[in-house]
Amino acid sequence: MAGNGKIRSDVKAGLEVDIVLKQDQRTGKVTRGIVKDLLTNSPQHPHGIKVRLQDGQVGRVQNIISGGS
Repeated sequence: MAGNGKIRSDVKAGLEVDIVLKQDQRTGKVTRGIVKDLLTNSPQHPHGIKVRLQDGQVGRVQNIISGGS
């Protein structure tokens, strides 16, 4: 199940995702991690759903890599 991370219902805690951190928005550098919390409340967002990873980093989902447990 891969997706682009712009629709909130596609993003769930436990998924492995690529996110762009705030400081990396200009370069587009992605960081991979496991979703802990969803921070965007709207059903979709043009730049990606904002999430917090298990390691505490916050960014917008660019790609959903794989489903979690």
